Order: sequence, then structure tokens, then C-alpha cells
Amino acid sequence: MTPAEQPVGSGSISTSSITIQDTHHSDPTNQATGVYVTVHGHFYQPPRENPYLDAIERQPSAAPFHDWNERIHWECYRPNAFARILNDRGEVVGIVNNYEYMSFNIGPTLMSWLERYDVEVYQRILEADAKSCERLQGHGNAIAQVYNHIIMPLASDRDKRTQICWGKEDFKSRFGRDPQGMWLAETAVDYATLEALVAEGIRFIILAPSQAQRCRPFPNTNDPQPEWLEVGGNQIDPTRPYRCYLRRGMGNSDIPCPYIDIFFYDGPISRDMGFSDVVYNSHHFAGRIGAAVRGDHRPSQLISVATDGETFGHHKKGTEKTLAYAFTQEFPSQGWTVTNFAHYLSLNSPTWEVELKPVTAWSCAHGVDRWQDDCGCGGEGGVWHQKWRRPLRNALNWLRDQLVEVFEEYGNKLLRDPWQARDEYIQVVRDRSPENISRFLSRHQTHKLTAVEQVDALRLLEMQRHALFMYTSCGWFFEELSRPEGTQILRYAARALELAGDVAGVQLEKGFLKRLASAPSNVDLFKHGGEVYRQLVQTAQISFKQVAAHYAITSLFNSQNSSLSAHQKRIYCYTVNEIDYKLQRMGALTLAVGNLQLVSEITWESENLVFAVLHLGGWDFHCCIQLFTGRRDYSQSKEKLFTSLQQASAAQTILAMTQVFGTEAFNLQNLFAEERHRIMRLLSQETLTRLDQLYTQAYRDNYGVLMAFHRDELAVPQELQVAAEIALGYRCMTTLRSLEQDITEPQTCWNHIVELEAIATEAKHLRCRLNIPEGKQMLEQLILRLLWRLLYDANGSCSTDIQCLERLINVSYQLNIGISLHQSQELYFSCLQTQIVPLCQTAIANEEDPSQCLQLLKLGQKLAVDVSAIVDQLK
Repeated sequence: MTPAEQPVGSGSISTSSITIQDTHHSDPTNQATGVYVTVHGHFYQPPRENPYLDAIERQPSAAPFHDWNERIHWECYRPNAFARILNDRGEVVGIVNNYEYMSFNIGPTLMSWLERYDVEVYQRILEADAKSCERLQGHGNAIAQVYNHIIMPLASDRDKRTQICWGKEDFKSRFGRDPQGMWLAETAVDYATLEALVAEGIRFIILAPSQAQRCRPFPNTNDPQPEWLEVGGNQIDPTRPYRCYLRRGMGNSDIPCPYIDIFFYDGPISRDMGFSDVVYNSHHFAGRIGAAVRGDHRPSQLISVATDGETFGHHKKGTEKTLAYAFTQEFPSQGWTVTNFAHYLSLNSPTWEVELKPVTAWSCAHGVDRWQDDCGCGGEGGVWHQKWRRPLRNALNWLRDQLVEVFEEYGNKLLRDPWQARDEYIQVVRDRSPENISRFLSRHQTHKLTAVEQVDALRLLEMQRHALFMYTSCGWFFEELSRPEGTQILRYAARALELAGDVAGVQLEKGFLKRLASAPSNVDLFKHGGEVYRQLVQTAQISFKQVAAHYAITSLFNSQNSSLSAHQKRIYCYTVNEIDYKLQRMGALTLAVGNLQLVSEITWESENLVFAVLHLGGWDFHCCIQLFTGRRDYSQSKEKLFTSLQQASAAQTILAMTQVFGTEAFNLQNLFAEERHRIMRLLSQETLTRLDQLYTQAYRDNYGVLMAFHRDELAVPQELQVAAEIALGYRCMTTLRSLEQDITEPQTCWNHIVELEAIATEAKHLRCRLNIPEGKQMLEQLILRLLWRLLYDANGSCSTDIQCLERLINVSYQLNIGISLHQSQELYFSCLQTQIVPLCQTAIANEEDPSQCLQLLKLGQKLAVDVSAIVDQLK
């Protein structure tokens, strides 16, 4: 057991003894007494979408996952939605939704991704906030965040406002309530940012203790001029809320002074959470928090800590279990109330005021220089400089100002108030359905817009969205401009200036490149930001022709008729209307010619294009694209191309394509990465199958030799060992695919499981390591499907299904391919109290045969769920 799996001091826990306790005492949530604890998680991932495709492409550094969002999701976001409490045997005795107990903000760009990727976890997060509202007098755990994590003190006033408006609207559309608090990116703050927050109705924020300058109690009759206490060196007391007044010396004391309330998290504990092992053990964690409790007889106090939410599970594996046990067992056992900032503020209005240092952040000791200067923060141990930061900031500011001029000049012709339209454009970002976009344009248009004007209006608003995204803080956070984070913000900048050119005809790229050239790179290959842009940004730009080429090449692989079916006629954020399509094969050659209309779902711009794609066999493709110039031209071109194909000559066909389309051509390498990889796998499949069969034959022919080497404990020749592993992996995958097809047929399903058991035994004897990640996923899903059928399908055969499940679980572990049964475990646990326990109680009450109940409980043991107390009752 790791410390996170079994909290020290918890003892042996059984199903009958574990309870998810209310996190308050007899004086629960409507009167402030005692010690309150808030653990805040700042959950955030930057926008990683390709600005042309509105989708995240594969990131090899995140392997074996598709991208970093997906990897961190399975290490952090999902585990916190289903955090285990384990007994001393490693069995589950409780599953806790940590979001129900922790204060949290989840960046809107991350929430959008979660909504698309894992709706179950997304719903758990929304439900957690709703339950915390019920428990804490209407004050939910979730707070909002400035939209795409820009450094607010460095933003223009307009950008500050839009970031807050978008963060608020995104929050409200998800959680169904207005946010009371808002997380500032990197907790970066100045008084202008506070003004913007107050103007939008934000009641409180959370800062680091180092950001306070001085504080004092509110004046009262006994002390009308209390003395200011200097706390600039982290000395501020973080156990109480503070009020920050925004404008002093207004001359008339009768005019209410605007203010915002501020919580300062406990710096030492928060630092320990990130940089020590305190969060690996809930008993130690509670002890660390208890050490911060003040013994000065005040009626109530708040111990609050804050850190990156990804700490729990991603940076520190398994620590979501620490939180779950602390929230439900350790903290209540100390008599502490688990709360959130909004709830504590409702019980404890500030009695102290605070003044902040001018410009600060939690991750830079130099104010906010980490995002604009060579301050040393984020450097590679002093090896690499960050002299590129200031020129990058200057270049983006120049571009922003140029885009403002374009937006105002052209936006005023189309939109009644362009800046208000931008502030409300989040409604379109959240819902890009044609109906919603039409409603939005109708509300904001100066007159009934033509189709061309609608496109221009959407281009302008998208230009501004990318102008905001190009300031995402991650671009400056690390040591080098050419990292993925810096490249990504430059891609957003490139898309913004491209859209400006489409609407206004202005050419801003040359001026932007000139300014980037003064941003020196640490990498010799790039030299400066201009080269980073040319090599990593310009090469990633996508045109309508590339989208059409993608469609043309993939059409050869998408159905027997080589034409996409209706539900496939979408390429990322482009809708494809196939007007005409014809395919012919001549020997090894395949030629497809078509006419299609592409429409961007984002800007509504469209193009009518003609394509021809020639597959010469293997990896060799020749694809040409041109604008549609009329039915007659298209028909003549199509006839010419298919006539040339009749000669069965690749050279003649390519010559005809060149005569019709010109010299520009696309090939497999021009496809978007995801589809390119799919087609590469398809093209390789025949070769791989043939190799699998050859390895299988070599394995069979030399099986006796292999066994002899193992019997005499000699090193097996690599060639034979590889042949065995590939052959057994191939056999295993073939069996799993058959099992997937026959999962509803009990006898056939049983035969496949017997075959898997034989494979597992062989692999064990020959010490083979099966490298079949696809097989791992298939097994996990097959077990989940069988379990769901057992628990929810009244037509299923309970006894047979249980036996199949048990043997399938056993063989999954025997195959030693890293199986994870977490989702099956969660499904079983969710049914334990609602279905299985009542079934067992009925059997006991009616003195019925308990064998079926015992089978179900034995299955629970296979899934590592603690059912011992129920088993004891049945015996």
C-alpha cells in the first residue's frame, strides 16, 4: 500500500463502518463558529485547439494518450470525480466526488473540452457544485475564471472586460448561477483589474499572501483611525477575509467607495502541497492544517489552501485519495467544517481592510515580469535567457492595436456596438448552431446583413477571439519561445491577422514578423521569433484547398462507393456538401473526381471546389484542387481525366491532371494528422497481417526449441522471443475481436474466454510481454458492457453472466497488459447500495437461497470492492 491508498491512522475500514459524513457540526452552516477548512484547486489547461480546425491534434509527448488534456484527464480530472477510499486490503469502501467538497475553478477552455470528451465527469462536476449549494446555504464550490487565462494587469481595459464577461457567461451557462468569485490567471492583479471585476459584480477573489501590502481593522468608535500594519513579507493573517477599497481620497466620505473582498490562502501549507509529500497522507495533511489553527479564542477562523488542481493525481499520483479521506473522515473528526470561500464570506463579513502591492502574481517574484521581461522566472537554471519575452509582448500589443482599428472601422458598418457584440460573442462560442448564430447576428446587426456581410461580421468577431487567445499566459511561462505554448499563441495571432486581411484587405504579417525578429530564441535552429513563426506557424496554416484535398484522399477509404456517408460529411469544423463524385479503377490505379462545397461552421465562409485524386498504390497519391468555374468546365475536365485513365498509365493521368489543374498538388503528407495516421494504418494492414502470419508460423515451427531454452533457463534468442510475442499478441487480438462480436452469445463468448486463458498460460510459460494497447481498451470495455448487462438488463442470465465476468476479469489480469477496471468498479459500487444490498436483504428476510447474492458479492470482490460485511450477514 502506498500512503495515499491507506491513510495513516485510519485503521481497517469496512463497508458497514464507512460513512460520507456531513462536513459540519451541530451548528452547521448558518452560524460562524469554530474552524473552517477550504482546499481550493485551480484546474486549468490552455486552449490547445488548432485555430483552423477547432480541435486538438495528436501530441506525441502525451503518449500513450492522444494529447495532454486527455492524459491529465485520466490522471487527475476523472480520479477526483471518483476518488477512492480504500481499506487495508486495497478494497474500495467509498467513492467520493472531491469536487463536492473542494473549492475549485475549472478554466472555461478546459470545461469545454471536458464537455465534449467525458460527459460523465462533466456532469459529476456540475452535480458537485449543486450539492455543495444545498449543503452550504446556496453557496457552491465552483468559482469562475478569466476566460483564457491572460495576465490581467498586462491586458487592455477592453480585454479585461471581455475576459471577465466571457468567464461569467461561460460559468452561468454551465452551473446555472452567477459566480460570486473569480480566479485570476496566476493570481495576477492590479487595481485596474479589481475595478473591472467590481464593475461586473464579482464579490471576491483569492490571492497569495505575498500580494498584500498592509492591512488594518475597520475603524470604529473606540478606534476611528486604526494603525496600518505592514504585511508585505507574507505576514498577513490568512484566516480571515479582507475588504479592499478601490478608490481612496475621493473627497466626499458620503459617496460609497467600491470594494472587493479578498481571501489570502495559507502560503506555507499551499507551498508544501505542491513541493513536499504532505498530500500523500491524509493524517499528515490534517495535522499540517491543524498546526495553522490560531488559538486566540476568536469565534471562527478559516484555514484555506490553494494550489494547481492538477497536483491531485497528475503531479502527485494517487493524492485524490488523500483529499477524499480528509474531506469525509479526517477533517470532520477534528470538528472542522469543510466549506468554500463564498459560504464563509456569507457568515463572516470582513472586519479588516487590506491594500495590495501595485502589480503582483503568485508565480513571479518580480510582479508580472514573467510575462513580459527577462526576469529569470521559469528559466532553465540560468542556462537559457528570456530576452524574447518583451519583444513578443510588444509584437502582440502592436498587432492587437492594429486589429482594434480594423474591428472598429469595419465592425461599425455591420454591428450596432462592436465591443458589446464581442463581449456577448461567448454565446456563439458556447453554441455554434446556425440557429444560435443567426439569433446573435439579428440582435447585433446595424441592418439586415447579406450573406457576405454575415461572413464578414463573424470573421471580425473570430479575429477578436484569436486576438484574446494570443495572450494566453502559458506562451510566456517557460524558458523558450519555440516551445509548444509559445508556438500556439503565435498560431492564434496568425489566424487573427489572416482574418483581418480577409475582411479589410490589410496585410499585417510583414509588420508582425519584423517585430518578432527582435525576439531572440535560445535555439540555434530558429535564431529569433520571426523564424519560429515561419517554420512552426506558417507551415501549419490551412486553406480551403487543403480541406478539400483531405476530403478527396480520404474519400477513397470511407465506403465501398468511395463516397462519404451523410454522417461523415464533416471535416472538423467544416461542413462538406458533395455535389458530384465519380470513382474508377484501372489496374493498380484509382481515380476519383468530384465537386464539393465547403462551409466553415465558424465563419460561414464557403468555397465551391473541384478535385481529382489519383491513387497509384501504396503510399503514393496525387491530388489536385481548383475553384469550380461552371458545370460545363467541370464536365469537360472530368471526361478528360477519366479518358486518360483508360490508357492505364499513371504518367498520362498525371499529365492530364496537370493540364486541367496546374502544377499544385497534394499528397498523403498534406492530410491532417489524425486522418493521415488512420490511412497509414489501413495501408499497412495487409503487410502487417502477412507479417503476423509469418511470425505465427515461425513461432509454431520453433515452439519446442523455445520451450527447451526456457526449460534449461537459457537466454532465448531475440528472434524467437519476438516471434512468440507477436504471434501471441496477434492471436489475442483476433480472439478479442471475435469476443466483441459475440458478446451477447453466452456459449460462443465462453469459448473465446477459454481461448484467452490458453493464450495467457502460453505467454506466462514463455515469459512473453504482450504489447497490445488496443486489446487492453477492448477488454476494459467488454467487462464494462457485461457488467452493465448483468446489473441493468432484465433479460440477461444472471448466473451465466457472473461466471463469464469472473473468468474474463481473471484472464484480463493473467494477460498482464495493464488492465484498469476503475469504470467497472464505479458501476458496481454505484449499484451496491441501491440494488445488490436490497436483493441480499430480501433473500435474508425471506430465508431464500443466497447463492445468487453470494455470486454477485464474489464479483464485487473480484472488482476490489469491500463487501465483507454483507457476505458475513449472508453466511
